[in-house]
Amino acid sequence: MNAFLFQKIDNAGLILFRIFFGILISLECYGALLTGWVKRNLVDPKFTFTFIGFEWLSVFTGSGMYAYFFCMGTLGILIALGYKYRVAIFAFTLLWAGAYLMQKTAYNNHYYLLLLIASILCFFPANAAYSLDAKYNPKLRSNTMYAYFKWIIVLQLCIVYTFASVAKLYADWLDYGFIKILMQDKAGYPLIGGLLQEPWVHQLIAIFGIVFDFLIIPALLWKPTRKIAFLIAIFFHLFNSIVFQIGIFPYLALAFTVFFFEPQTLRKIFFKKALNYPTINPKEPKLKKVIYTLWTVYFLFQIGLPLRHHFIKDAVVWTEEGHRLSWRMMLRTRGGTINFTTINKTTKEKKQINLADYLTNKQQRKVSSYPDFIWQFAQHLKQEALAKNEEISVFVRSSVSINGKAFAPFIDPTVDLAKEEWHHFKHHSWILPSGY
Repeated sequence: MNAFLFQKIDNAGLILFRIFFGILISLECYGALLTGWVKRNLVDPKFTFTFIGFEWLSVFTGSGMYAYFFCMGTLGILIALGYKYRVAIFAFTLLWAGAYLMQKTAYNNHYYLLLLIASILCFFPANAAYSLDAKYNPKLRSNTMYAYFKWIIVLQLCIVYTFASVAKLYADWLDYGFIKILMQDKAGYPLIGGLLQEPWVHQLIAIFGIVFDFLIIPALLWKPTRKIAFLIAIFFHLFNSIVFQIGIFPYLALAFTVFFFEPQTLRKIFFKKALNYPTINPKEPKLKKVIYTLWTVYFLFQIGLPLRHHFIKDAVVWTEEGHRLSWRMMLRTRGGTINFTTINKTTKEKKQINLADYLTNKQQRKVSSYPDFIWQFAQHLKQEALAKNEEISVFVRSSVSINGKAFAPFIDPTVDLAKEEWHHFKHHSWILPSGY
């Protein structure tokens, strides 16, 4: 294992990925400004739903987020150029983590993957060649790297795709009903809108999604299937980009393929110069034990998080407990109705809450059907009352529909949510049982 992980290999894939990654994150951050994403999610809201436990990050929201995202976009350019790479990638990772954790109304698994990859790259010598750092400091220059840098990326991708495939093995995906719902608002697309409404297309998408996610990494690793797998990946990710309009992720997914092709091929295509290396005997780094420990803990965490919902009562598709950070991508739609009632503990005065007074339309849709949003808004009402030297109880009547099914009661209306605590790894009894 030591000889396998700590042998020196060509670093063309890592260098090329650094360039692609920097360009893509710049486009993501500048695009978030130009499309109004930052304004809608971080400037306009009066109250932002952070990840629970990171409420302190809400102080950074507001008009300053324009500069925040511009800074991240600029850091992406520095990463692509390989200028002050260590500072740039660390700063981007820190800022992106903040942006990710300070709002979840627009949660996306792809944002999480971006955070993981940026964190990983903080430890990689991705500026060893074709970088301004290497130009100004020749001591950094190298055309090789330890093999484990490549295999860390490959293993991370394997985890993502495998869990994404397995998560699709549930009734609403396998009977194609969810695909039908997913495609309904695509009917107006030019040329393909009508085709996307066909049942046979729904069946093809459902089956292809499972098979692609499960087999794409092994197919890219195996040389006889690599080229055809790459062509299929191009079709798959371009289809997702056109139909679902999910930002840079399809192109980031294609950028990862540089870790699967022969470095000499990459050099001929992108760097115009192939290199020939003598056989290099493996040379173990001084911190081998630290490296083993760090990455073992990291990957145990990456495997454990997507499994946690199996240890939490009731179906994750209903409770949402254990859904995030688990590669459960594009698996369900949720809709709900909700009513918040507060009762002043001193005067006994009841008050019906108008969500429009507090939340944007998108936030209201989340609060109506997601338990953590419901709990957080109840806590917000509680804190608002405390600021007025008042104590209140907060009661909720809520019904939720999953994947177009009939609405069912979701929250226990007799529970005062203002008194409840949030548990990241436990079931909340105030979420009513499902029929799943």
